[in-house]
Amino acid sequence: MQSEDDLRGLAKVMDFMRAISIVLVLIHIYWYCHAYFVSMNYNITIIDKILINFHNNTGLFNHNIITKLFAVLFLALSCLGTKGVKNQKVTWSKIILFLVLGILFFFINWWMLDLMLPIASKAVLYTSAITTGYLFLLLSGVLISRLIKLNMMDDVFNIENESFMQEMRFMDNEYAVNLPTRFWYRKKQYNGWINVVNPFRATIVLGTPGSGKSYAVINNYIKQQIEKGFSMYIYDYKFPDLSEIAYNHLMNHTQAYPVKPTFYVINFDDPRKSHRCNPINPAFMTDISDAYESAYTIMLNLNRSWIQKQGDFFVESPIILLAAIIWFLKIYEGGKYCTFPHAIEFLNKKYADTFTILTSYPELENYLSPFMDAWEGGAQDQLQGQIASAKIPLSRMISPALYWVMTGDDFTLDINNPKEPKVLVVGNNPDRQNIYSAALGLYNSRIVKLINKKGKLKSSVIIDELPTIYFRGLDNLIATARSNKVAVCLGFQDYSQLTRDYGDKESKVIQNTVGNIFAGQVVGETAKVLSERFGKILQKRQSMTINRQDKSTSISTQLDSLIPASKIANLSQGMFVGAVSDNFDERIEQKIFHCEIVVDNEKVKRETARYEQIPEIVNFRDVDGNDRMKEQIQLNYDRIKQDVKDIVNSEMERIKNDPELTHLIQQK
Repeated sequence: MQSEDDLRGLAKVMDFMRAISIVLVLIHIYWYCHAYFVSMNYNITIIDKILINFHNNTGLFNHNIITKLFAVLFLALSCLGTKGVKNQKVTWSKIILFLVLGILFFFINWWMLDLMLPIASKAVLYTSAITTGYLFLLLSGVLISRLIKLNMMDDVFNIENESFMQEMRFMDNEYAVNLPTRFWYRKKQYNGWINVVNPFRATIVLGTPGSGKSYAVINNYIKQQIEKGFSMYIYDYKFPDLSEIAYNHLMNHTQAYPVKPTFYVINFDDPRKSHRCNPINPAFMTDISDAYESAYTIMLNLNRSWIQKQGDFFVESPIILLAAIIWFLKIYEGGKYCTFPHAIEFLNKKYADTFTILTSYPELENYLSPFMDAWEGGAQDQLQGQIASAKIPLSRMISPALYWVMTGDDFTLDINNPKEPKVLVVGNNPDRQNIYSAALGLYNSRIVKLINKKGKLKSSVIIDELPTIYFRGLDNLIATARSNKVAVCLGFQDYSQLTRDYGDKESKVIQNTVGNIFAGQVVGETAKVLSERFGKILQKRQSMTINRQDKSTSISTQLDSLIPASKIANLSQGMFVGAVSDNFDERIEQKIFHCEIVVDNEKVKRETARYEQIPEIVNFRDVDGNDRMKEQIQLNYDRIKQDVKDIVNSEMERIKNDPELTHLIQQK
């Protein structure tokens, strides 16, 4: 802060400069109106000698404009230090008007000296013009000193304070995903890049419907990772939106893979465009815990409320029963009938037959103890309730088309097998989400087990609309799969949506273990959490104090949110905020971004126009060209039901013919 003595001294300097300016104006008028002063018989000999001597040494009066320029210069310097009373009514339009008038009257007036008028009239006219112009110039200078409208007052939304320089380098490697951006900093537009140099640290893409998360981010992930030779698993909630992109891009970039990959589809809606795959293939189940994982995934997808009640007796009981059935089918005749449809049909048999068969196997006896206790204790109501809690949800999945897809063996789920790389897309249908999600969740859980192993190809798991499916083991996959080159990309709308469908604990783990995050428009608590994640920045603050005598403006600095929650809640389509992670040898100084992700819409339209539909995979026509799809699918459905009948009859006959086993079961 300046002391009062300093301010007084500055005021005296300004007054002195203004006095010099006025003296120069008076000298100018005297010199160029000299004839008038001579005609008035004033004693001006001494003044003339001084000015002529000064002119001879400096050339001050060589041109009409020289003294004017010096006068204006000293006037401007005097106005710079003026401490005027601030006024909100002062505008640049007023200042410019007075400045223009001042220049016109003060500078463009030499022609008045050449007018055919009496000497006195010319002197008065010229002096009046000079004086008027000088006053206008003085007024414009004083108004500038009173101007209160600063740059920060123009920026009512605080855009400049919250803008920052972002990454402009293009950083590529064999795994990176690079997205071109456009951002604004200090009122200037820049082109930059979002460089996801380590996609194995997992990625979350957030955004309300229509914010552009699929179009701007997820689609680019699919394309760029195919171009870099990733094996892929894609969950396509609105089949075939993502599937067609993956199919066509793969067909154009098979050269990126050391071994040509195969494109596979799981689609329950149209068996013609679906491969067949058994998600509980006995070859990939080595322990009863694998059967338990599969049962857990199915039941929690069918009963989302159970996610919040894991560990409860009536949640665990049906899961254990289904796991026991799956493991029985795995060990029965070498796993010949070990499919999910066979498990559903076996569960729907009479429970007396079911328990008699299952408990005849020593490895299942202890597993089924909760049911056996109820059976032996005569608690039929409890037993019926336990069995019903498994039967009722699973009965929704009894569908010939679903049975058809889940009983074949067109491929295995080890998508990152170096000898047989795959790009697998699984399609859901929003209208049948509750049914399909359980079956697809089973594929998910098996894939998580199979791809998270050493010595496999780099792979990518892309899940759009994550909350529509329960992906058991996802948090563990994110936490441990980085070293096995598994990149996870999850798309959903809001953290609250994830918490609702995955539970608070698992949702928090997923949120906090992800290294790369993209967020379009999100609101509420999600926007607040993201704003806190992006941290704070030193920002300028302007305040104005108005009283009767004075108006003062002060500027201070304080730490405030780099990207406030309100900004995140009002992002335009295609605008994203977020942060990326880096590597030891690929440091990214500015990891945070707030920008528009640039998508070449015309290029995308041209690509989309050339896209081919996913071809028909299974031909159900006979030699005469008749469509036999329903007939063949129904035959498969009937065969499964007959297989289970045969299994029950065979097992009951075996038990009946074994006196020791019969006696043991009768005791139980």
